[in-house]
Amino acid sequence: MSAETNKELVRRFFETIEEENYEALTEFCHPDFVFYPQLDTPFPGVKGLIESEKKNFDAFPGFKMPIKSILAEEDQVAVYFIFEGKHTGIPFAGVSATGKNAKFSLMILLRIKDGKIIEQRSHVDMRDIIHQLGGNA
Repeated sequence: MSAETNKELVRRFFETIEEENYEALTEFCHPDFVFYPQLDTPFPGVKGLIESEKKNFDAFPGFKMPIKSILAEEDQVAVYFIFEGKHTGIPFAGVSATGKNAKFSLMILLRIKDGKIIEQRSHVDMRDIIHQLGGNA
């Protein structure tokens, strides 16, 4: 697969997440998909990704996460986002809904195999998010 093809796959994948169309994520992911939400804590399978993402995004209904930059080389795609949302949903990282806006950056590195995403590694500053919500980080 070309770098441009991989970038387009990743763009559509994140559009699907932003639409909260979680069930459609299986179409983008390899059967051996593994999600690392932080460092080396694996969530095997698309189900782990959906559970993790749904919990986070249910805390920020109507969130937006526009892609600011996307780079690809061989089987890897790196994506830089700015996440924006209002904490009006379920608790986030132990902080009950505050009604406060949160805006933060995140970096995600994805690996592609056989035209599907096989690995996703996310890096975000949780302390910053909790601080914005008024919690203790």
